Amino acid sequence: MDEKLADQTLRSAGEFSFTEEQQDLRAAVRKFCADNFDEATVRRLMESPTPFDTKVWNRLGAELGVLGLSVPEADGGVGGSLVDQAVAVEQFGTTLACGPLFGTVYLAIPALVASPDSAARDELLAQLVEGTRTAAFAVADKAGAFEPSSVTVTADNNTVSGTVQRVVDGAAADEILFAATGSDGLGLYAVDAKDTQRTPLMTLDLTRPQATITFVDSPARRLAGPEEAERVITHALQVGSALLAVEQVGAAQHLLDLSVEYAKSRLQFGRQIGSFQAIKHKLADMLVDLEHARSTAYHAVWALSDGSDDPALAVSIAQATASAALSHIAADTIQVHGGIGFTWEHQAHLYFKRSATDAALLGTAEQHRSRVADFVLDDASAEGGARVADGLPV
Repeated sequence: MDEKLADQTLRSAGEFSFTEEQQDLRAAVRKFCADNFDEATVRRLMESPTPFDTKVWNRLGAELGVLGLSVPEADGGVGGSLVDQAVAVEQFGTTLACGPLFGTVYLAIPALVASPDSAARDELLAQLVEGTRTAAFAVADKAGAFEPSSVTVTADNNTVSGTVQRVVDGAAADEILFAATGSDGLGLYAVDAKDTQRTPLMTLDLTRPQATITFVDSPARRLAGPEEAERVITHALQVGSALLAVEQVGAAQHLLDLSVEYAKSRLQFGRQIGSFQAIKHKLADMLVDLEHARSTAYHAVWALSDGSDDPALAVSIAQATASAALSHIAADTIQVHGGIGFTWEHQAHLYFKRSATDAALLGTAEQHRSRVADFVLDDASAEGGARVADGLPV
């Protein structure tokens, strides 16, 4: 076999193989989540003023080290890969882990890693990785893509003014990262949340709160200027979309396991309901949807890690597939459980609401399918990947 072809074959064969260290990481995060994010705890936290336990969040950073797994060691991280981060995120999705994961881990940390070196950037990144502070990413997107024309905040010297709607984790975060337009162009900025006006919103999924953020001459630190801001924001949105897809895979896996267990234990007419053909087919369809979502989600993660595929295309495929899969599996889980699945007491409704919320974040499945069609039919390209470490072109 040609040496180049052999290398490609090995890369292809190994792309979806997890290392022993990653398997150990999965087990450690799974145990931590089981101990700290059981159903009773999730229900208590999602209705509290601060919808997460700050001590547990700090442990995720300082003790477990999973908030910045893909952050280079030079920036205060553990120097792992985006795949390592995805392995942890999948377990967070399994238990609906409460905390500003979306704003901090999926978006803010990747944005800071990709931003140019500066004292403000280095200090904030270290705090987020250690779990001593949290962040929200207040940048509007269209199907997970950044559009500079949608920026609603203006910068004047060292202050900013404007409003950003529906910011996930915005109500409780310590720092707000956002895009603003100044006299010299677009920039990415950070503001201490205490210097903003925050209006919490009523949301379907209480485990993923949102808020409207208003800046009124708020003092701000610029993290990236006009030359870098769009690249940094695009990189963050792509990483966030890939990790969100992995989170959806984790939630879908839990629901499938829940449904299979119920189908094996629930008796009807003296038989396990899992022995009925209609239930068998439904569970089989759920498994197929889950495996499709898992493959596309981790492919997007690998594409971002090593530039092996067009990251924008891979991320849109992952989001379209994972959002649809979790929505279908959440709905079918309720059907398999019958009457009990519709009740407030059963956990199925928590995942159903998470599926509806996640399906709307960073673009709907329909929007991403439209993006995939645009890439494939018009100007698809296998080039232009970016290293996950810094978001720079490969």
